[in-house]
Amino acid sequence: MSILVIAEHDNASLKGATLNTIAAAKEIGGDITVLVAGAGCAAAAEAAAKADGVAKVLVADNAAYEHQLAENVSLLVAELGKEYTHILAAATTTGKNTLPRVAALLDVAQISEISDVVSADTFKRPIYAGNVIATVQSTDAIKVITVRATGFDAVAAEGGSAAVEAVDSVQDAGISAFVKEELAVSDRPELTSAKIVISGGRGMQNGDNFEMLYKVADKLGAAVGASRAAVDAGFVPNDMQVGQTGKIVAPDLYVAVGISGAIQHLAGMKDSKVIVAINKDEEAPIFQVADYGLVADLFDAVPELESAL
Repeated sequence: MSILVIAEHDNASLKGATLNTIAAAKEIGGDITVLVAGAGCAAAAEAAAKADGVAKVLVADNAAYEHQLAENVSLLVAELGKEYTHILAAATTTGKNTLPRVAALLDVAQISEISDVVSADTFKRPIYAGNVIATVQSTDAIKVITVRATGFDAVAAEGGSAAVEAVDSVQDAGISAFVKEELAVSDRPELTSAKIVISGGRGMQNGDNFEMLYKVADKLGAAVGASRAAVDAGFVPNDMQVGQTGKIVAPDLYVAVGISGAIQHLAGMKDSKVIVAINKDEEAPIFQVADYGLVADLFDAVPELESAL
């Protein structure tokens, strides 16, 4: 078997989710090749070559791939992917944008967001907001798969010594163009890769009160998230949303403040190692998944927590 992993990167460095995807590839078994498509992406390719378990790195370095537009990258992956039994990418916004196009071009079914590998053709994936785990088997010659990063422990970023080969193929669909990107600048860690996450819900009452969480987060070195209710109410921007329709996180510590624990939110954080809930409603569903629960008014508890840190 041979597996092609699509690297997620910013041209300068490899994103952490790629290491989780490589871990999934190792569980499938076979020779693992990582594709780094970008422009001026030599540093990202070098990082991929050092990852544990990688046998070869393919580098497609061209202006057409600079911003990794799905319309272009999918054509490249479909061309190269014909030589592999499996094509994997992380189930991020980038992976979810690219791989369905690849599956369509190869005329195969995609298997989305796997969280476990049963065998080379059988996988487990969550459905119904994570309440049911479906076991799915594919008979396609090429398996196109997105990987839920929280389901696999990342491989070591160092220790590998894969060969690096250049790919000359230039695929430009000519139907999309990069306009601009607006990146949120923060000293806090990125939400999906943070070891500690503190999230606020509707109980925060307004966006200004999130300042309390920011102060705690800064002392803990944590990322700050939010429930969909808080985002829909306009308290915080939607890139902070944790849940089924937001970001999936699995930190070592997840602190839920003023979050009732709707099923859609639980789907995005219930794989966290330790869950702490602060809510004044002792009947809140969040307490059913919490390892530690504090029934208290968050406006009293959070300032006390901050002063104790």
